Amino acid sequence: MPFHTKSLRAGALLGIIVVALALSGCQRKTLTGVSQDQLSAGGEPYFNVHGVTYQVEESRQLNPFGTTDSQYFAGLKGAQKLSGSKFWFGVFLWAKNQNKQTLPTSGKFEVTDSQGDVFKPTPLKASINPYAWTSQKLGQNDTEPNLDSTAAAGPTDGGLVLFQLPQSAYQNRPLTLDIYAPGSTKPSTVSLDL
Repeated sequence: MPFHTKSLRAGALLGIIVVALALSGCQRKTLTGVSQDQLSAGGEPYFNVHGVTYQVEESRQLNPFGTTDSQYFAGLKGAQKLSGSKFWFGVFLWAKNQNKQTLPTSGKFEVTDSQGDVFKPTPLKASINPYAWTSQKLGQNDTEPNLDSTAAAGPTDGGLVLFQLPQSAYQNRPLTLDIYAPGSTKPSTVSLDL
């Protein structure tokens, strides 16, 4: 084999190695450039509110007539009588305290649409509805919902914050969930799927 053919093959091989190393270096740089709060296992971002890590497990329209969703309306009278101009929207949250001190989870949430309209949640009684999100104090590595709870073992893995939204919310996307840390007047926000 002529010398120039060997040098061309060696050059091509060297070029492939350089490109592969450059690409792997770019991937490492991208991953290390992302804050830990934005990484997640399931595609949904983790975010931090006053020392507690939250994740929106799922957000979607709920059907009180459906077999799957009817359980989420336990203890809520008149859930099936919602007017045709509105619909039920569930946000299923998970939270974990990864700090050494005991910290409270949020009990104040709002959904805001792109027009600035603000919607407050419909209260759910945790004593009747095992899926209801409840603000509580979490010790180190404790989660809400608790690992042994119905909400954690359910299909969404999260506690439910329930909203009545107008049909116009579909035109006024994106929606954001505003989470207020206990005692705070300024919320942390995260985009929601609808």
